Amino acid sequence: MSVRVPPATSDGVATPVPGFTTPKSYPRAGQRLTKEELDPLVKDAAEGNPGAIQALLEMLRPVAARYCRARMGGRDLSYLSADDVAQEICLAVLKALPTYQDRGGSFLYLVHAIAANKVADAYRLVSRDRSDPVPELPEFPLGENEPEKHALDADLGARLNRLLSTLPQLQQEILALRIAVGLSATETAEALGISPGNVRVTQHRAITRLRALVTRDF
Repeated sequence: MSVRVPPATSDGVATPVPGFTTPKSYPRAGQRLTKEELDPLVKDAAEGNPGAIQALLEMLRPVAARYCRARMGGRDLSYLSADDVAQEICLAVLKALPTYQDRGGSFLYLVHAIAANKVADAYRLVSRDRSDPVPELPEFPLGENEPEKHALDADLGARLNRLLSTLPQLQQEILALRIAVGLSATETAEALGISPGNVRVTQHRAITRLRALVTRDF
């Protein structure tokens, strides 16, 4: 298979060749995108462009994983881990891409809706399977001087999760997106379909309430 490469001029700059299209350069994972930057990538991915699909997946995977770990508290629900749920989120987003229509909102809204549903599905699954027997408990490798630390971390994590669960659903979602996922107030607002000001006020109220609970319980 031959590849057409545009010839270079004497100063080393390639000259345009009819029919030659330079491959698009897509943003890398971890790069914060504005709606104006994200929308063309989503459009190309929806049209089946392999490079766009790969770039979109690379950006979605860590975001979905952080969201799931924040909402699931690092627990494995019926042997369905946060990473497993994150993988399901990415697959569901790809499945929804061909029918996605930009109506002026943010693509993050669709991603958040899918993520919230997948985490809810995981909790529903464990509520049904809670009484099912298993042959043995999963083992986690522990290093030297690790048993006490593991027990303390598990207890602290469980207590923090209990405190978070007392917050209203919107406050939980905002803390997950802002702190765990690392979205900006504007991105969080786009994902939730509310204003950035509402995000900041709700986040402040959530943190204030958590501080009061921590002071009381710890």
